Amino acid sequence: MRKIRFTTSRRSASLATTFAVVGVATLSIVSIPSDVRADDGLPSTMIWTAYDLGSSGYAEASGIADALQKKNDLRVRIVPSGTSIGRLLPLTTGKARYGFLANEVSFASEGLYEFADQSWGPQDLRVILGKVETNGLAAAADAGIKTMADLKGKRVGYVEANPSVNVKTDAQLAFAGLTRDDVEPVFFGSYAALVPAMEAGQIDARNASTTSAAVRQMESSARGLYWVPMPADDKDGWAKTQKIASFLSPAQAKLGAGLSEENPVWMLGYRYPMITTYADTSEGEVYAMVKALDEAYDGYKNTTPTSSGWTLSEALRTPADAPFHPGAVRYAKEKGIWTDEDEAWNNARLARMEKVQTSWTEALDAFTQDRVAKSASGEKMSADQWPAYWDAYRAEHLAD
Repeated sequence: MRKIRFTTSRRSASLATTFAVVGVATLSIVSIPSDVRADDGLPSTMIWTAYDLGSSGYAEASGIADALQKKNDLRVRIVPSGTSIGRLLPLTTGKARYGFLANEVSFASEGLYEFADQSWGPQDLRVILGKVETNGLAAAADAGIKTMADLKGKRVGYVEANPSVNVKTDAQLAFAGLTRDDVEPVFFGSYAALVPAMEAGQIDARNASTTSAAVRQMESSARGLYWVPMPADDKDGWAKTQKIASFLSPAQAKLGAGLSEENPVWMLGYRYPMITTYADTSEGEVYAMVKALDEAYDGYKNTTPTSSGWTLSEALRTPADAPFHPGAVRYAKEKGIWTDEDEAWNNARLARMEKVQTSWTEALDAFTQDRVAKSASGEKMSADQWPAYWDAYRAEHLAD
């Protein structure tokens, strides 16, 4: 089993339970053999995780795997999962080598949401490549919303138990100095429910990927579609946005509903999917992996409408949801695409991760001591209080 920093003795005991709850696709991982390792080159066999069948992330992983296998003597198996835990757990246990992941990379590295559980905690992840996607606040054209400031008092869609969507929505509001208290947040049980809700007039705006079928449907509806802009030259607005989610950056969207080369809109740029591994994957192997991906690019660049974004000049640049792996950085430097700005960002992100990991350990120790002290005085402090304890500790010790 892969040795992970900052996990507790509950890790081994929790694995069976976690496998049981993350879905049928993940259960099959138990019988999959571990990757065949090479000392400093590509493994002859690799297992990757990705989003569900039918997702763009799975399509990207499949196209890349096919291209790699045609140019190299290796075999790739892709294991899909619809949950963040399901995609990351096989990497944690060593059953898989790389994951085609989304914003769970940021949440896992920070010990947030489901990764705030004591059996997880901050994970020492590294990105090797990440394709830039555009994401915006899609407003109904008839809602009178032209800027982010116009969202004040409007009905904004959120999704229950979906931090990846909700944090982007919060970051978009923050661009104009707004929070959920300034709008009317309307929660739905699924991401898919946002489309009919917009058409039915239940909400005025919602977060969306620019190339999704959902926004095409919005565009052709009676209410119409308007992308709320986030101009790249609004430095103050972007500083507020990046305080909510540091992995976001300005991107000019030209592909998707209501968008074109002639009609681009500045909005959120983020990386999805991100080919991710743990920090202890050897530098030589990751270097070989990135080199192979670079050389096979022509074989997968047309997999999806946005697959051309895997070119190294775009996919091997900061920011991302976690630091880039040293093997990827070495290859980027050799190709002349790694800048001083990239180096400074990566070093700052590494320092941040070390601070988070140290704080996690200190918080666990303090929590244990508090429980012992309260028990001695006849008070009760249950393990269920840990998430709130960690949130408060983060607010005090990890505030920017």
